[in-house]
Parts: sequence; C-alpha cells; structure tokens
Amino acid sequence: MHGPASPGWLMVALCAATGAYCLLRMRSAAEEQRRAAGGEALMGLGMAAMAVPAAAFTPPTWAWPGYAAVFGTAALRALWAARTNAHHLHHLVGASAMVYMAVAMATAPGHHAGHGGSSGVPLVTGVLLLYFMGYVLLSGVRLMPVVATAGGTAGWSDRPELARACRLSMGIAMVAMLITL
Repeated sequence: MHGPASPGWLMVALCAATGAYCLLRMRSAAEEQRRAAGGEALMGLGMAAMAVPAAAFTPPTWAWPGYAAVFGTAALRALWAARTNAHHLHHLVGASAMVYMAVAMATAPGHHAGHGGSSGVPLVTGVLLLYFMGYVLLSGVRLMPVVATAGGTAGWSDRPELARACRLSMGIAMVAMLITL
C-alpha cells in the first residue's frame, strides 16, 4: 500500500483491530462462525501488514511471494468451503485480491508501493474495485438497524452486527488498497 503515512497507519490500525476482533469471534459456539471468523482474521491481519507505510518499513523481497502463498492457500481453502456455504465465495474473492496485490507489489519497482507508476493490471484492479465497492454498499445496508429480537444478550464473539461492521471495515480498506495499487 502506498500513499501518505498517516492514512496508512490509520488503515493498519483499522485492519489490525478488525483482525483482532475476528480472532475473538473464533471463540463462538457455532462452528461455521468460527471458520468464517478465522478467514476474516487472516484477511484483517494480512491487510494490516500490507498497509504498513513504506516510509516506516520496507519488507524484504521474500515477503510479497510469502503473502501470495499464504493468501493463495486461503483462497483454495475458501474455494473448498464454498461448496457448503456461499459466504465463502466472498472470502475467495478477498483472498484472490490479496494474492493479486502481493504479486503486483512483488513485480513493482521498489517492491512496496509503486512510487512512480501503477502496478497491477488496470482491468483486474477495476473489476476488483467494482466488486468491493458493491460489497461495501451492501454491507452498509445490512448494518441498518432492525427490530431487536428477544432472547437475551450475546457475548462479544457472537454479535452479528459487529461481524458485519468488521466486514464493512475490511471492504473499505480493500477499496483503499486497490485504489492506491
């Protein structure tokens, strides 16, 4: 991720907090929620690592292929999980976008933030931007208040509105990262 340092650090903080909350969600009693939270935690923490401003830290040359391998594995896992739950298709797109960004960064001059040109294929970047912008809009609509149901209070790891807010945050961060690619 490139651009000014302050927004970069804000994105690092947002993605790290989102990833940390998703780790907390992995304590849920529902197996499917734990599985989804694990993928989202990986995504949030990986996005935080990729968003560190270049002025603060320049990753070694092996980092970008490492990111691509980790998120490629996550994409394969999401593809396998999508057989039983369509929500994992979004995880597949997200992990694939992370692979795409890691490969683009690995091939970019300076290996962190094309400081003088764009990296990546404009058509692929545009398609991913459209997808994630649509996802952000849909996630925002899903956060609109609904009538509360009776039945007690849920613990921090089982709050669906917080999970939706995390997904919205990661979607916004993905749009920001793709715009600056």
